[in-house]
Amino acid sequence: MRVSKYGCAAVITPGRKESAVAYAVRPGVLFGEEIAHLIDHGFQKFFKTSRGEFPATADHLRAMHRFTEEVREISGGVSLYNEALGTVSAEYMYDRVKGRDLPASERPKRAWEVAAGH
Repeated sequence: MRVSKYGCAAVITPGRKESAVAYAVRPGVLFGEEIAHLIDHGFQKFFKTSRGEFPATADHLRAMHRFTEEVREISGGVSLYNEALGTVSAEYMYDRVKGRDLPASERPKRAWEVAAGH
């Protein structure tokens, strides 16, 4: 079921024992009919859609945080400390952590791991 408010939306489904609902699509800001997910590039947050990335404004982030908290409260979900402080990104794309989610054998070599002169 799709729920929306404040220009944000999420798709929820029945949850398991620990929560009344689960997200089929995490909360995000609506760009047209598409729910954009939040990504963090370290220096700025962006909303990503199938058409590209758009800078997140303070108004977007406040609306998304308010929407997410209301969905959590209404559904009886658990409010975690870090999530209660503000918006949580779906992806973190900092240069220093890029590729960390890959298996060690597939990770790109860091500058200090490459032999000098190569």
